[in-house]
Amino acid sequence: MNTLAALGDGFLVALTPINLFWSAVGVTLGTAIGVLPGIGPALTVALLLPVTYNLDPTSAFIMFAGIYYGAMYGGSTTSILLNTPGESASIVTALDGHAMARKGRGAQALATAAIGSFIAGTIATLALTFVAPLMVRLALLFGPAEYFALMILALTTVTALLGSSLPRGLASLLLGLAVGLVGIDLQTGQTRMTLGIPELLDGIDVVVVAVGLFAVGETMYTAARHRFESEELFKMEGSRWMSREDWRRSWKPWLRGTAIGFPIGALPAGGSEIPTFLSYLTEKRLSKHPEEFGHGAIEAVAGPEAANNASAAGVLAPLLALGLPTSATAAILLAAFQQYGLQPGPLLFDNNPQLVWGLIASLYIGNLMLLVLNLPMAPVWVKLLKVPRPWLYGGILLVACMGAYTLNNNIVDVVILLVVGLVGFGMRVVDVPIAPCIVGLILGPLAEQQFRRALTISQGDMSVFVTQPIALSLLVLAVLLVAVPVLLRRRSHTAQEARPHA
Repeated sequence: MNTLAALGDGFLVALTPINLFWSAVGVTLGTAIGVLPGIGPALTVALLLPVTYNLDPTSAFIMFAGIYYGAMYGGSTTSILLNTPGESASIVTALDGHAMARKGRGAQALATAAIGSFIAGTIATLALTFVAPLMVRLALLFGPAEYFALMILALTTVTALLGSSLPRGLASLLLGLAVGLVGIDLQTGQTRMTLGIPELLDGIDVVVVAVGLFAVGETMYTAARHRFESEELFKMEGSRWMSREDWRRSWKPWLRGTAIGFPIGALPAGGSEIPTFLSYLTEKRLSKHPEEFGHGAIEAVAGPEAANNASAAGVLAPLLALGLPTSATAAILLAAFQQYGLQPGPLLFDNNPQLVWGLIASLYIGNLMLLVLNLPMAPVWVKLLKVPRPWLYGGILLVACMGAYTLNNNIVDVVILLVVGLVGFGMRVVDVPIAPCIVGLILGPLAEQQFRRALTISQGDMSVFVTQPIALSLLVLAVLLVAVPVLLRRRSHTAQEARPHA
């Protein structure tokens, strides 16, 4: 009952005119950036961090959540009509969604994607409503040693699972940890890695680094690597609504996709790409018409799109309850919390219930807004692709520089932004993941603080990290996340080498 009462209070917050306005702005903007290839929710939220500096935190996070959910919706539109996934999680949707569009069934593909996204998003938000408080109860058992172990788990998770190779992920993580050390040590008062620059005494602003790596670096990379040619848009012919047969073949994949997406999104190995592929494989295995897959099976659109949107709610559960980011967008949202002087976790639910429950309630409202936006207006969103890309990316760079300057009215922040942007561009070129760098920058100083606190309480006894059951379990899990993939790859490599000799 406490959860339902808290959710009711959240609806009172979310339904205020100003928060309804920001929710509408978020879902509209999110849908637009989901449609545009190469511009994801992480980049957009990073770009808006400086702009929303003076905005009320509750309104800001309602807008950010709307952007996140909206991008999950919008990515399917161009995947289906243009075979151009706006988001990486929409790649699977393009396989059969575009095949349906080529057959003149683009409207039905868009309808099952939008309705499935609405159903999955609503059920997953309901799950978030009840799962997050349970996670908070677990987190209340944590002391400094357990929090340090949890942060080590978060660091290793993002490093090992959000990149194509472990060494590159570690390199990104170490860069973030190094940047996090810049400034004055709060315990000793000593300066660290400031290079004699007074503006660095307070450290490098997380927002500047996030905007530099995501907005500036990603924009430079996309502009440099992609040719901006006009795509062929398949027109929607015939009936623009789903037939009874389409409904019959879609409702089970919607529910199965939700069941796959939410728990995987909530796991440290979460994100949205894995559940969409799993949903596709599940539907193909269960289908009575597996031969249609790859040629326009509606189940192959319904299931992955539901999994995609359910995973977005799953990602928010560990972020809000534990401060544990499981995707690049979650890492940027973690930076947003720090911008407002907030730390996700149990204390956030106690100290800022208006923000937490207003945010969760806004997800229900945003889902309904997105259904209205996406069902009748898909062709309108596709017209965004006609915006000249040089104008688009030039505008992003201009807003990024203006936002960095307005943070502290300091030109040094703009210089740091451009330097970090060039570093981010180089990281993308050599395929070094960006998310571990951001997570290292945010969680590194917090992990150091908890590490010192644990040692102070234990009077310098390092065994405190292995004698506490929860801390030991988390550290063992962190080691397994790094070691198991390496051992599996080595075993697979050994088996491949032995095969020719057999």
